Amino acid sequence: MSLTADRTEIEAIFQRLAKAHADRDAGAIVALYAPNAVIYDLAPPLGHRGMERHSVSEWLATWDGPIRIDIRDLELTIDGDLAFATALNRMRGLQGGAEQDLWFRSTTCFCKADGRWRIIHEHTSVPFYMDGSDQAALDLEP
Repeated sequence: MSLTADRTEIEAIFQRLAKAHADRDAGAIVALYAPNAVIYDLAPPLGHRGMERHSVSEWLATWDGPIRIDIRDLELTIDGDLAFATALNRMRGLQGGAEQDLWFRSTTCFCKADGRWRIIHEHTSVPFYMDGSDQAALDLEP
């Protein structure tokens, strides 16, 4: 497969992730990850292995409707059967009746096995104010 085809396939994974969040489809989200993927999410714990459908379903249930995720400044590097992407992401929707609008950063690593790209590592984070408050810097925008 050509580098262009690989790039197109990986970009399509991000589009499927965005659609699955909008549809609140836990199964579609989980299907894009390798079973033992290393996950460093925004929410505790510090990290875990594997994207579990029941955990994703529980989180999706905390939203009152679609979750909109927009990707900005996507940079993708592909070398053989490994790839990584960095991006700024905006997540919006209603949660507990309150409007949520959050920018976060992500690094996503992919491995191609049996002709299919899957996420093997994902790290998402928000910066925090280092002024002693330890507050997440949720008011930042690119």
